[in-house]
Amino acid sequence: MSQWKLAEGLEAEVAALFGDLDRVFALQGDWITGDPLSEVLRVEHRGVRYYVKRYWAAGKGLRRWIGRPRVKAEWQNLKHFANWGISTAPLVGWGMERRVGAFHRGALITRELAGTVDMAVMALQHDPRLADPHWVDGVSRQLARATRTLHDHHFAHNDLKWRNLLVDQAGRLFLIDCPTGTFWWGPFLRYRVIKDLACLDKVAKYHLTRSQRLRFYLQYQGRQRLNAADKRQVLRIVKFFEGRE
Repeated sequence: MSQWKLAEGLEAEVAALFGDLDRVFALQGDWITGDPLSEVLRVEHRGVRYYVKRYWAAGKGLRRWIGRPRVKAEWQNLKHFANWGISTAPLVGWGMERRVGAFHRGALITRELAGTVDMAVMALQHDPRLADPHWVDGVSRQLARATRTLHDHHFAHNDLKWRNLLVDQAGRLFLIDCPTGTFWWGPFLRYRVIKDLACLDKVAKYHLTRSQRLRFYLQYQGRQRLNAADKRQVLRIVKFFEGRE
C-alpha cells in the first residue's frame, strides 16, 4: 500500500514531477549525502531547487520492525515545527509504501530555503557574522525562542546541531532535518532538554564568547539572571559531552 501526498497550491509541472513514489524514486539530480537508510538528492526545476530525501529502510534498531518509520517521523516533525511557528523548510511532498504490512520505501521533498547557509559551515569558514555581536544576538534570540517552543511542547529535537540551523542573508533562522525528534515527559524530557542545549553549546563554546553563551541560556529561560536551579542546569549542559569529544 502506497500513500503519497503533495502540498497544496503547487504548480502543475511541479505536481507532475513529484506526482507519486515511483516518479520520486526515478528522479535524478545532484547527490548530496547518504547513509545505509537514505539518500538526499538536489533536483532543480525552472530555477527552483528541491531536496529529495529517499528512504529504503524504516530506521535503526527496533524501528526497523515497530514504531514510526524514520521518514514519517521526519515529515511529521517538520509539520510540528510549522504549526508551532518555527521557521523550517517547506514540505512539498511526503509519503511511504508498505508491502505485506512492512515498510518498503518512503520519501519527503522540501523546497530549498534560498540564500541560506548552515551554521556549521559558517563556523568552519570563520564567517565574520559570528564576530558581529548584533547579528549573534538576533540569531540567538530566535534560536532561544524556537528551542523553548520545542521543549514547552515536551518535544526534543535530539540532533540540535549547528549543521541543522540555517540562516539567510537577513539573519532569519530556520530549523531543519529532525528525523529522530519526538515527545518526552518527566526525567526523560529533562535529559533530552539538556542534550539539545549541550549540542548547541558544543560548537558555540569555540566560536562565541562566554557572555553570549550565557545570554542565550537566559533568553531560553526568559530570565535576566541565573537562579540556583539554572546554575545546576548550566553545569549539566557544559559537562554533557565531557570525555566524549
